[in-house]
Amino acid sequence: MKTAILGAGLTGLTLARLLREKGEEITVLEKEKEIGGLCRSKTEEGFTFDIGGSHIIFSRDTEVYDFMCGLLRENRDTRDRNTKIFYKDSYVKYPFENGLYQLPPDDRFFCINEFVKNLIALEKGELKEPENFREWVYYTFGKGIAESYMIPYNEKIWNFPTEKMSHHWVEGRIPRPPVEDIIKASIGIETEGYTHQSVFSYPVKGGIEALIHAIAEPIKNDIIREFCVRTIKRDKDGSFIIGNGNEEIRCDKIISTLPPQILLPCMEDVPEEVISACRDLKYNSIACVGIGVKGDLNDISWLYIPQTELGPANRISFPSNYSVEVSPEGHSSILAEITFNEGDRISAMSDEEIAESAIATLCRMGIMKSPDDAVYKTVERFDYAYVVYDTEYQNNVKIVRNYIESAGIDPVGRFAEFEYLNMDGCIRRVLDYTKDLS
Repeated sequence: MKTAILGAGLTGLTLARLLREKGEEITVLEKEKEIGGLCRSKTEEGFTFDIGGSHIIFSRDTEVYDFMCGLLRENRDTRDRNTKIFYKDSYVKYPFENGLYQLPPDDRFFCINEFVKNLIALEKGELKEPENFREWVYYTFGKGIAESYMIPYNEKIWNFPTEKMSHHWVEGRIPRPPVEDIIKASIGIETEGYTHQSVFSYPVKGGIEALIHAIAEPIKNDIIREFCVRTIKRDKDGSFIIGNGNEEIRCDKIISTLPPQILLPCMEDVPEEVISACRDLKYNSIACVGIGVKGDLNDISWLYIPQTELGPANRISFPSNYSVEVSPEGHSSILAEITFNEGDRISAMSDEEIAESAIATLCRMGIMKSPDDAVYKTVERFDYAYVVYDTEYQNNVKIVRNYIESAGIDPVGRFAEFEYLNMDGCIRRVLDYTKDLS
């Protein structure tokens, strides 16, 4: 039996590798010249940037973590996380609730007082159950932490009103902070949040794409590049015919890692209800700005920026603090991430304007002294970056997924399943999928 895998990103390549190990005949179809999807990296003038956003290797899932680290072998180093939030011109420890002691006194009181008031109200049964993400943030953290950081940052990165977002996805992704940690943090006793990423791994050379090539090595001859799927038809014998407008490929089974917005137009006679549900699925695009500068900058891993007045960049990472091999000697690197949607102000900006905006943000924050400090810059955009969980998400995604599966196509991965999965989440879905086939 021949299986066609649509998309040569992290999920598609991991699927292909594991299915090949099981002895299956596979072909991977990738529309781009390069493989990797959001896990691609770009090396130019001695700088290496992860152009689909900053990626690190971590996981609570030891099987997945060992899988990734085992592939990189000696091309792997570890770092202690040193992550900050830029708050009122100062650096606050991340997560925000673990850095309360670093806030100005009035802000610190606001956060802890509202947290305690909220906790008392919760114990008395005076709080109604949250119906959306915004209400969940207030319900969980109290007004102080919500308004100081959680709401402004989340509305910036999601580019979407938090009151119109579902909260079904937060469990496991945004941990509920222990009460003791909040109290300790408010009086200056060190605590750690998100401990599963307090130590992370990263390739020494090649950026995150080094992991992609390590995964793809045994199946590189099974990948057809620059094959943009345009049609998917079912033959009388039940097999599939996949076309790109110039050639066709036959297979017995299809596994798709493509967003449904790309997959459904390739399929025949899709019902209007499914088309409408797919149209209503929300997502963000991303622009990633890589900047090379002379000299050392800091020892920060990555940095969150909730303030809109500092510019549209929501997260700044420092790849040269992940590996000494990703920037030339005597230089440092910065990666700024900006989410946007088609038709908004950012989407209308040129790459040069986006780069200038990111550099202006860095200068306002004091990370760069002058725009002239930039010796290299690059901008890369990806249409599909983040799944947005609006309040209608669960109904719409169920309609879309059910139809795709009923057509005999298995959706696997971040955008095929239309779920906000990290790298380890994508690999876990592949491991579970291939185990179920046994």
